[in-house]
Amino acid sequence: MSSGVWRAAVGGVVALLACNEGLAPTPVCPHTFIGICGTVSFRVSLPDSLRASTDAVFIVAYHNFPTAPESLFNFLPLPPPAITITNPTDFYTLALPNGRYQWVVAVWKRVGTLSAQNADSLLREVGFYRDAGDTTTHGSGIVVVNGAAADSIDFVIDFGNMHRICTYFPPCPP
Repeated sequence: MSSGVWRAAVGGVVALLACNEGLAPTPVCPHTFIGICGTVSFRVSLPDSLRASTDAVFIVAYHNFPTAPESLFNFLPLPPPAITITNPTDFYTLALPNGRYQWVVAVWKRVGTLSAQNADSLLREVGFYRDAGDTTTHGSGIVVVNGAAADSIDFVIDFGNMHRICTYFPPCPP
């Protein structure tokens, strides 16, 4: 075997051993965590016009996609933890019991007491997890929690593209 071929073979073996899944995504969830976690990035930051009226931004999970405004309250966890909206990118964790979640969504909430009657005026969908192969309008990227963390459930939140709740339960009032 020529020395050039020998060096290439040794270099290939060293690269394979050194890589050790180096191109695989790096998990970000704590080792013993049960739920989902990932990063939240903001495509458009919160406009100044909404700062005073913003209560919080949450990420919540639904076992089943909500079918009516009343089913909006069937999310987990209760209460949902607020996410930080001041950093351009932030890490989040959402402690959830084992199960299959059809919709994991980021929600902006206006200041006020929430009810089914005023959900459309107080809530906006600002992002949701979408499986790359999912073609549904609401992006029901299925997330399964099974005794460990579902990692890299990442969101891009766009405050310039917020959707009213009635978008999912038409018709929208004027």
